[in-house]
Amino acid sequence: MKSSYEELLTRGVLEVIEGPHLAARLKKGDTLRVKLGIDPTAPDLHLGHTVPLRKLRQFQNAGHTAVLIIGDFTARIGDPSFRSSARHPLTANQVKKNEEQYLEQAFKILDQSKTEVRRNSEWFGKMDLGAFITNVATSFTKQQLQERNDFKDREEKNLSISIAEFLYPLLQGYDSVQVNADVEIGGKDQLWNLLTARKMHLQDILTVPLLLGIDGHRKMSKTFDNTINLNDLPNEMYGKVMSIPDHQILPYFELVTDLEFEAIEKVKQEIKGGNPRDAKAHLAHLIVEMVRDAPAAEAAEAEFNRIFRDKEMPSDIPTFDLPHKKLGVVDLLIATRLTESRSQAVRLIEQGGVRVQGKRISSPKAEIEVTDLLIQVGKRRFAHARSKGKKFT
Repeated sequence: MKSSYEELLTRGVLEVIEGPHLAARLKKGDTLRVKLGIDPTAPDLHLGHTVPLRKLRQFQNAGHTAVLIIGDFTARIGDPSFRSSARHPLTANQVKKNEEQYLEQAFKILDQSKTEVRRNSEWFGKMDLGAFITNVATSFTKQQLQERNDFKDREEKNLSISIAEFLYPLLQGYDSVQVNADVEIGGKDQLWNLLTARKMHLQDILTVPLLLGIDGHRKMSKTFDNTINLNDLPNEMYGKVMSIPDHQILPYFELVTDLEFEAIEKVKQEIKGGNPRDAKAHLAHLIVEMVRDAPAAEAAEAEFNRIFRDKEMPSDIPTFDLPHKKLGVVDLLIATRLTESRSQAVRLIEQGGVRVQGKRISSPKAEIEVTDLLIQVGKRRFAHARSKGKKFT
C-alpha cells in the first residue's frame, strides 16, 4: 500500500522535478500552493483535460491549495507547444465566452468552494512592460527559446514563429511568480514551458501523461476528432468510451477514474482472461457517473445495451423539421447536428460512416430528398429529418 503522498507523486505521473524535494515537503505536512493553468482557446473541455485537473483535485483532497489560472491574456497568443503552426488569434469576447464554459466544466472535477481561481489578465493587463523586459525577458536568450523542438521543426519547414509565441513560456512562468506557486502541474507537452517557468520561480514540477483519444494512437484533441467531451450527452459519452481500443482500457482507468490500484489489478486480470467488454462497460459507467451522475450512467448503460446487445433502435432519436425539400448531404448532417463542421461531415462520409435510410452515402456531393429520413452517423448517432409539415409514420 502506498501512502497518500506517494500516490500523489506516482499515480498518473510521468516526472517530478525535483522529486525528493517535493516528497520531503509532502511528508513533512507542508500545505502547498499547487498551480494549473488552462487557456480558454475553445469552448469545450474533453476527457484529456481532466488528467491534470484530477491531479490538482487529488492535491486539493489532501489539504493543499488548488490554484486554477485561467489564461485569459495568454489565450489571445496561444501556447506554441506541439504546434506546427501559429494559432489563430482570439478576441477578448471569444476568450470570455470560452472561459465561462471552461469553468463550468472544470468544476465537474474540482471542488469549486476550495479552488482559488485567478485570471492572468489581473497582472498582464496592468503590467509594467519595461519592468517585465528588464527583470524577465533579459534573462533568456533567443538561442534558448529556439531549442524547443516545435520551434526547430517549424524553422526547418520555413514556417513563421511570432515574437509573441517566443514570449509565451515567459508569460506562463510569470503566472507562477504572481501566485507564488510551490508546484505546477502540466501535461508532458508542457515540460519545456514548465522548465522555463522554473528558471524564474523555484517551484517543483509534476507532469502527467497525454490521454490518447478514442482512435487509440493520437493524443485526445478536437483537431483529430477523437475526443470524449465533458459536455457530451451521457449516451454519446458512454458509447465513445465503449469504442476505445482494448489496449487503452487500463490507462483510462488509471488516469480518469478513482478506482484503487488493487481494483485496477483485478480489471487487468479480467482483460487477460478475455473479458475486455465488461471492463470497458465498467469504465464507461464510471466516467459518465463522474461527469454527470449515477442515474445518468445507469440510463446510458441501459440504452447502449438496448441498441448494441439487443439490436434495437435508440429511444431518443431527435427530430428536425427542415425548410428545404432537398439538401446536400453535408448540409443535411449539419442541419441535424450530427456533425459540427463541413470538414468533419466530409471526412465521415469519405470514411463510410454516414447512412441515410440505411443506405451508405459514398459522396460528399450527394443530394438528398428530405422526406421522412433516418440518418445515422457511425454506430451511435441518429437523427430524423423531414420537410416542414411532414409527419413520420
